[in-house]
Amino acid sequence: MDNGHHRLRAIPPPRGHARVYHGQFAVSELVRTVLSYGVMLRSTRAPSCSLPLLFTGAISLALVGCGDDEPAGDDAADSADSGATGDGTTAATGSDGSDDGVAAEVTYWQDVKPLLDARCGSCHLPGGIAPFSLQGYEDAVAFGPSSVPSVLEKTMPPWQPNDDCATHVGNISLTDEQIDLFMEWIDLGMPEGDPANEGAPMEPPSAGLTRIDQTLSMPEAYSVQSAPDDYRCFLLPWPEEYTTTKYVTGFGGDPGNDKTVHHIIAFLASADETETYQQLDDAEEGPGYSCFGGTGGPSRTWLGAWAPGGGGEDLPDGLGVAVEPGSTIILQVHYNALSLDAEPDLSSINLKIEDSVDKVAFVVPFASPAWLAGGMQIPAGEPDVMHEFSADIAGFVGGELTIYSSALHMHLLGSSGRLSIDRADGSQECLLQIDDWDFAWQGTYGYPQPQRLSPGDEIHLECHYDNSPGNQPYIDGERGEPRDVGWGEGTTDEMCLGVMLATLD
Repeated sequence: MDNGHHRLRAIPPPRGHARVYHGQFAVSELVRTVLSYGVMLRSTRAPSCSLPLLFTGAISLALVGCGDDEPAGDDAADSADSGATGDGTTAATGSDGSDDGVAAEVTYWQDVKPLLDARCGSCHLPGGIAPFSLQGYEDAVAFGPSSVPSVLEKTMPPWQPNDDCATHVGNISLTDEQIDLFMEWIDLGMPEGDPANEGAPMEPPSAGLTRIDQTLSMPEAYSVQSAPDDYRCFLLPWPEEYTTTKYVTGFGGDPGNDKTVHHIIAFLASADETETYQQLDDAEEGPGYSCFGGTGGPSRTWLGAWAPGGGGEDLPDGLGVAVEPGSTIILQVHYNALSLDAEPDLSSINLKIEDSVDKVAFVVPFASPAWLAGGMQIPAGEPDVMHEFSADIAGFVGGELTIYSSALHMHLLGSSGRLSIDRADGSQECLLQIDDWDFAWQGTYGYPQPQRLSPGDEIHLECHYDNSPGNQPYIDGERGEPRDVGWGEGTTDEMCLGVMLATLD
């Protein structure tokens, strides 16, 4: 969508730097941005700090607009007349929210506040992981103009899936109508309106956990050891009081430090796998151990995940993930901090637990066995390398499967990915497609109606990678040189993994 505005081009940022947009806005937007903030406003946070993720949805971004030089003459006068001032505020309005006695069509209290609260407020709040707050009219006026590029490009709020592929629940992106409303408010000079006429709250994307039966916390507080990104795994023993099989039917994350916790993924390790993880934990000083692409051990089972904006969520009715006595939860926490002086974190997870369920759900990690054996090579310097794999997993297990949600997983060279079903009748059904992969915004995406998978149907996974010189990750502040890359859990390794929550029928 262009709304009459020129399309902006996003240049992928180095890790820990702001994303810079080059292009033009409509004249009124550009004038207001320049008058309020100068030509450029950079976020002080890493690109991975702004809004929601996994099991609900969403972090990356930056605010920046580049256009013509400061306006002069009639254009500047028009901008001043519209209500923008040099200090980033708007001209005084009447008590009814009007400018010079004329009622505005769109106001903050009636129209914009409900939108910001529902789509931005869970991260953009005082002390939150986002770089600025959007919790009041003054905040909205201060950061409204600089948010225009991200709103028009639909990078904020972040929503990775291509909606032409499939419909997913919990979509936090802005509709074209909502974008038009926000832009109209900007063009009107961001009028406040009357607090007594506050619009009705929008329905949130997720209702949250309906019940909390168990809270499991990190064993002790952890202080980040590297900045801006630190990946750490912690062992959470399954409570000894559970002496029989239990079923997790809901999951939620509770970050101990909202300013640094970027996302949380809980992996489930069986009793037989626990010793392997204990050895990893014992090998490093301090709480937990370093981990990046996964747990560093054999488990590929996701119990649940959280990112800013996700308050928790129940599994579909009647479903639960089985947890056996003696199991261990491996909690991978991605920290994003400006410095090593950040406050310590003591995060926890909340679980809804049942003694029995109608259907036992399980997580299906889908990848080619040949890739794990060294068959997924990404040559140095190549800008577009594709790996794909198909398999009839329903035929392999000997029954029909029902798929409730799916996810993709790659590392820093990933550029796009797709998970689909090649039906036995020759038709194809898309499950998940991400056209602009961002490691910081991984998510698990559910379906309004579960997808059926019958013997003869094949799951098809496709991943693309950019291993060109300009897309190399920054390690210790230096951009790396292209090198041949293969499968692995390290920062400079890669993966191509599809993840599905399913039941066997």
